[in-house]
This record gives sequence, structure tokens and C-alpha cells, in this order.
Amino acid sequence: MGNFKEDIARVKAFVFDVDGVFTDGGIMPLPDGDFIRKYNAKDGYALVYARRMGYKVCIITGGRGELLRRRFNYYQVTRFIDGCTNKIVELNRFMADEELDPSEVVFMGDDIPDLECMRAVGIPVAPADACSEIIEAARYVSEFAGGRGCVRDIIEQTLRSQDKWAKNCEGVAGDVTSA
Repeated sequence: MGNFKEDIARVKAFVFDVDGVFTDGGIMPLPDGDFIRKYNAKDGYALVYARRMGYKVCIITGGRGELLRRRFNYYQVTRFIDGCTNKIVELNRFMADEELDPSEVVFMGDDIPDLECMRAVGIPVAPADACSEIIEAARYVSEFAGGRGCVRDIIEQTLRSQDKWAKNCEGVAGDVTSA
């Protein structure tokens, strides 16, 4: 483990939790058993942009619901695992299937179920409002809270370190305005 800026320059994949990372953690139950979550459009845009630039993206969440699945299908993530009760198993499977070294992977989580995954990757990061155990495990804590731009923050920093952020407008075409 070296300098953070040097290490993110080698990142090939991002893995994210959802509730408390892409959202502020609030959920509104619907009568059909699904949930409404509020997402940050800038986080969504950065995620889509990273995919277009060739990065692998995996979502591993204990959350569930058709609206959640639709959201991440729209983002065209590499892998989406919901209703997960053992995140480390899924993280290890993703890294093995994609032939990723843990040092090439960012994991962003916000609460205790993410702790084991944070310890298994080279770049563990957290939203500003993550629980204290996650903050302690993180190499970087975003200045932005969950649902307030923390996903955009780490993606943008990583792509900038690799000179891939908004480079010659590559990857910006397409319908990502409602991401």
C-alpha cells in the first residue's frame, strides 16, 4: 500500500454498497413490499461514465426491490447482487471472475456489513457519514455524505488520476442526463 493518489491510478474496478452510499439511507416502503430510494444524479452520471470508460462496476447490497434492480440495470453495471447476506463471498467471486487483484479495486461502504469487504481491497473508501468502524477502515473518506455525491467523488478522483475524466469528451455521449 503506497500513496493514495498513486494507488487509485491503478484502479480497474469499483464496488459499492447502495443504502447509505448511493442514498442517504432513507427508504420509503411501498404497499407491494418494494422501497423508494432517493439517488443523486451526479453519482449516477459518474457511474455510467466509468462504465463507458471501461471500468468494471459491481453493486453488492443487502437491499432489495424491483425499483433497485431497475436502477442498476439502467446503469449497466458489470454485476449486481441484491439481498446479499454475505458480501465478502460475492466480492471475492467478482474479483476472481474479473481477474482483479484486490489492489485494483475500490470498495465504498458505510456500515458494519461492509467492513469485511473494506479490509479485503486495496482502496477502501467511505462516505462522510459512515459509521466509525468504516471510517477507521477507510483509506479515504469523502467530504460528501451518502446520497450527496460520495460516489461521484471517488469515481472522478480515480478517473482524473488516470487522465480519463472528461478527456476529449470521450464517454459523454448518450442518454445519461437522467442518471
